[in-house]
Amino acid sequence: MMPAPEKLPGEILGGSENAAASASRTLLIVTTLLLVFGLTMLYSTSYGVAGIKYFRMQILWLILGLGSGITVFLLGYRRVASWGPVLLGIVFLLLLAALCTKEVNGAHRWLQLRIPGLGKVGIQPSEFAKIALALVTAKYCSDNLRTFHQLKRWKGGLLNLCLYVVPVLLGILIGKDLGTTVLASSMVFLMLLAAGLPARWVGLPAVAAVAGFFYIMNCDPMRRARLLSFIDPEKVATKTGYQLWNSFLALGAGGWHGVGFMESRMKAHYLPESHTDFILSIVGEELGLIAMLSVVIAYAVFCRAGMRISLNANSRLGMLLGFGLTIFITLQAIINIGVICGAFPTKGMPAPFISYGGSNMLSCLTAVGLLLSIAQETVSPGYNKQIVAYLRRKWPFSREDGTNGE
Repeated sequence: MMPAPEKLPGEILGGSENAAASASRTLLIVTTLLLVFGLTMLYSTSYGVAGIKYFRMQILWLILGLGSGITVFLLGYRRVASWGPVLLGIVFLLLLAALCTKEVNGAHRWLQLRIPGLGKVGIQPSEFAKIALALVTAKYCSDNLRTFHQLKRWKGGLLNLCLYVVPVLLGILIGKDLGTTVLASSMVFLMLLAAGLPARWVGLPAVAAVAGFFYIMNCDPMRRARLLSFIDPEKVATKTGYQLWNSFLALGAGGWHGVGFMESRMKAHYLPESHTDFILSIVGEELGLIAMLSVVIAYAVFCRAGMRISLNANSRLGMLLGFGLTIFITLQAIINIGVICGAFPTKGMPAPFISYGGSNMLSCLTAVGLLLSIAQETVSPGYNKQIVAYLRRKWPFSREDGTNGE
């Protein structure tokens, strides 16, 4: 007799439908609040420097991101996950194409596209890699739950999964995007642990981290300077610690209540990347510590809602995918906040839903769409099939409307 399958967390906890519905509402509300807050602060941060250029572009990216999120929600996470290997292959080709482009800020992360009416627009393939990696890892582990951790087994084993994942991670690393490499690698590894990877594998990331540290200290002068500058940025305030030191000045000037909305002084060419990676420094300066704590609480609420959706999912694929997507956005928020506070070395990592950046906005809102799809599938199994069937009936060239579909 075959052993009974293990119960999912949602089946153990009970009331998974109500919990998923409640978590999805919370997720939608906190995401909306973060988006509105981000647009407001982007307007304040960039208006005196570049007018409303960044604000208008961010609205465009927001619309595209909402379109992407709604699309994956309507399709359903199961169907999107089945396309994971194809999406990962496309991302890998984009990463290779980015390596052939002109170096920007010491890295090959962007593809420059010329769009009529908008001029040159930068696309960062590594942002989409995080979504593709989460889809492939969740699908592979859920399909091979009992064998994915085995090294000696090829079909359904760990080495086969590495064949998908490692080339993409190397593509991000070779493009000199160390922060995204660490984030994506951590997401994949935590997903593997959640799927049941034996605890003895925990030592592998530690070995990789030590090896990476020695490589940076001996072979990468630029990153070594960044790594050391966050220890005492005041000593190198005019060199490698310039950005972090000015972030300290912005946060210190804000105090509890801030200097006032639109009244930041550091955004006037003193703090580089103030509308992207260091936008929360301007939040601290203009609105104070209370606003910063509110942002931290909002991210914590997002994390809790995402984890509740994951734990109450009605499939292992949904559970693992929801966990991975929540981890990706939460870790990104933690790294961004840690960087502006000097807890981590300075690294380009946008604040989810708040910082200016089209690729990151697209990836984050796509992740939200997938999370909502997981929750809706728990509440109403097969909902996306009903939606697709309805849209086909309403499609003007549908055979059901009496036309031949040609």
